[in-house]
Amino acid sequence: MSRRLNLSTRPFYNERAVHAALGVVGAAVLAITAFNLWEVYALSGRQAEFQGRIAMAESKTRDDREKAAKIRASVNPRDLEQTVAAAREANALIDRRVFSWTELFNHLEVTLPPQVRISSIRPRVEKDGSITLGITVLARTVDGVNTFIENLEKDGLCSGVLSRDEFLNQDGLIQANLEGRYAPAKVTAAAAAPEGAR
Repeated sequence: MSRRLNLSTRPFYNERAVHAALGVVGAAVLAITAFNLWEVYALSGRQAEFQGRIAMAESKTRDDREKAAKIRASVNPRDLEQTVAAAREANALIDRRVFSWTELFNHLEVTLPPQVRISSIRPRVEKDGSITLGITVLARTVDGVNTFIENLEKDGLCSGVLSRDEFLNQDGLIQANLEGRYAPAKVTAAAAAPEGAR
């Protein structure tokens, strides 16, 4: 019986398969490394872009703060307080929905004597919810101012109308600052009464 003898000094290995496997693994490692490097590069670019945007935003914020500081410095606190107070009064009037400029002007047109002119009107809501009406008028005579006050009282548009101060202005006209309690509901009721009677 003859035996096969292995005369080689070392056993046979399939080296091509091992090299091919190592080549595939090496190529995969290279691909993954290249992908990671590309990602790092892309992320670095994005980070630089975001840092640029952040720097621009911070610069704009600084500029806006400086502008706001300049505006705040230029605003007169007293004027600001008056504006805020006037806005509160206007909002209170709007909320109460009891003040009608149209109604007021219609009544003033009827009660205003020919020799008197209105310079300004300032409604003010009191703590109890009533409205005080401030009216600045210009007239040629004191009688004209007195007639206007009487007409306001007679019409029922205002009650307790007083002249807070009167003086001659630079045009030689009497300027009077009037103030009274505004009562539009009474006027509306009085106007509606004759219609209801019919």
